[in-house]
Amino acid sequence: MSDERDDHQTPAGEPDGERAPRRPRSTDPLELGFTPRKPVPWLAPFLLISTGIRTLLAILFGAYLDKRELQNAFGDDIFRQAGPDGGLWLDYVADLGDGFHATYSVAYLLAQPELTVDGHRLPRAQTLVMGGDQVYPSAAYAEYENRCKGPYQAALPATPPDRPTLFAVPGNHDWYDGLTAFLRLFVRSRDRNFAGWRTGQSRSYFAVELPAGWWLLGVDDQSGSYLDDPQLAYFDEVARRLTPESKVIIAAPSPTWVKAADDPTAYDSIDYFVRTIIDPTGAQVRLLLSGDLHHYARYAGPGRQLITCGGGGAYLYPTHKLPERIEVPPRDTLARRASRTQPYDLVARYPDAARSRRYGWGIFARLPFRNPGFTTLLGTLHTLLMLAMAGATANWADSTDQRLFSVPLVLMVLVTVVAAVLFAKPPSASGKRHARHWILGVSHGVAQVALAAGGTWIWLALPFYDWPWPLPAAAAAVLYGPVIGLAASQLVAAYLLVAGSFGVNVNELFAGQGIEDSKSFLRLRIDPDGTLTVYPIGVDRVSRDWQVNPDDSPAASWLTPKTPLTPHLTEPPITLP
Repeated sequence: MSDERDDHQTPAGEPDGERAPRRPRSTDPLELGFTPRKPVPWLAPFLLISTGIRTLLAILFGAYLDKRELQNAFGDDIFRQAGPDGGLWLDYVADLGDGFHATYSVAYLLAQPELTVDGHRLPRAQTLVMGGDQVYPSAAYAEYENRCKGPYQAALPATPPDRPTLFAVPGNHDWYDGLTAFLRLFVRSRDRNFAGWRTGQSRSYFAVELPAGWWLLGVDDQSGSYLDDPQLAYFDEVARRLTPESKVIIAAPSPTWVKAADDPTAYDSIDYFVRTIIDPTGAQVRLLLSGDLHHYARYAGPGRQLITCGGGGAYLYPTHKLPERIEVPPRDTLARRASRTQPYDLVARYPDAARSRRYGWGIFARLPFRNPGFTTLLGTLHTLLMLAMAGATANWADSTDQRLFSVPLVLMVLVTVVAAVLFAKPPSASGKRHARHWILGVSHGVAQVALAAGGTWIWLALPFYDWPWPLPAAAAAVLYGPVIGLAASQLVAAYLLVAGSFGVNVNELFAGQGIEDSKSFLRLRIDPDGTLTVYPIGVDRVSRDWQVNPDDSPAASWLTPKTPLTPHLTEPPITLP
């Protein structure tokens, strides 16, 4: 393995960073050099289908698209990060490449020379770690530019004198193209810059030696599949540097310690990594960091903290359904040599449970307007259901044309119920399918059929079906479709609220709302004496109104919020000696 690299020293002849781009004079995309995007409408029909296909392809063909084996030909550096005082400031952010307002609000705070948060003066970090899902919904290079790199370029356009360094862990969305765009952006042999941050890593995983015996290890488990042999060989070499006095931070793509409550095999890869790479050295894993779930949550156990912080820009994920206690690894894992099970208690979350529940009730107002395509799909489905029911019950299809146009009622009812069952637990979703998924899915399907029957009864009471053909069908499309689509969307909202209370479709309950607020990231401080302090930072409301920054210095953010952002601590600082 090659010599370690100190990313705060510039080799002779290496430029200080890429030249600062021309500063924009307005918020026009042509001036910014990228297009600020709206939040992803996660319940849009084509997006639901394409995301499901990508997930299935990643599951079925992930091994064929896996570029980790090829990375054995890349550099195998171990990096070293330390500040001028012998300590280090380090930021952690995850799930960041979604709508511009939320993503840029967090990027803007990360880029400022100093933050004052609840009386604590926190200087900009010398090291930034992106914890996964740097872009949504797909890993297309254009999406990275518009949803991730562009906003971060606007936040920190040029490399400041302290030359902060960036490391990134790929999440499942980064893997949708087999990691191609991720490697182009974060793993380079030249032009090692991501906006004002210098990119440090030479693979999709990394090891960084931090001050006072701390180490940061970023792992890539390819969306929970396994750890490849070149990666294990790389970390075997890293482990040679570890001692019983070493303290380890692991940045993982997903909080498998939480997901293992529903899928006992979820934690197996991380447990194998700790058990076979770290434990034999005598070093202690003191902190596990992850994103993927878009909130802040901390579990505390014997000598170890498990922190989820996925509040970098993607839609808020609820906290009120988190288990109060977990066992890691779970007792019912199938791993034959799993580590000894330890209990961990949920000690902090952001937003708090009461606020998370209140957010859930917003589904009625947000669902139809955040996802107009989904409402249109429901309107189309119900219009076809109504035509089928009307043709079967009122015998109004007298002409040959109308009979050809009619839809078999049994087929439409079957499609509706099956779609509702699949919505409750898609085939691409992880975890077990329980009885509650079947009961809630079938109940939802029956409720939609009942709504269709009521809509048909009302429609048949109106004069439209007496009109000459094809006016009844046209009236149904123009008048009935939009109204029943809105009514059906409210039924879906009610279903999501009820199902969420049973732990079903919890993600859809919040993805359908696209809540941009309640964002979070971590700022960590390692003192020269080895004390690690974690400052979990939350932002209750992101900015939605931006102006060009009058400060034209090279590293100053291009845009500033018209109403200042007010970051705060989501809980008191966590100190690890």
